[in-house]
Amino acid sequence: QVQLVESGGGSVQAGGSLRLSCVASGIILSDTAMAWYRQAPGKQSELVAVISSAGSTRYEDFVKGRFTISRDTAKNTVYLQMRSLKPEDTAVYYCNTNLAKSDWASTSWGQGTQVTVSS
Repeated sequence: QVQLVESGGGSVQAGGSLRLSCVASGIILSDTAMAWYRQAPGKQSELVAVISSAGSTRYEDFVKGRFTISRDTAKNTVYLQMRSLKPEDTAVYYCNTNLAKSDWASTSWGQGTQVTVSS
């Protein structure tokens, strides 16, 4: 059974940094593409960044150059380093496998971790 536990969120001022962690069980990271997602209050969920099973990465334009997704396969953990945070980055952040958008609503999610950026 897949279990995903996110942590590392918090409250920071604009321009600050946070590193999110996602400990995965029931998944072998070297075999699975993983992603970070976020949902801001009153808004739809959105994809933030993806790391493939081979370790290549891609980012949505709104975080490109500011966020870095990485993983430690020995710890079965995926990270999201966030720098130069903006108030519009405020959201609950979730990790999961790299899902087709049509599957988001029917997929099981962890509890997420809240990121709040003040101006």
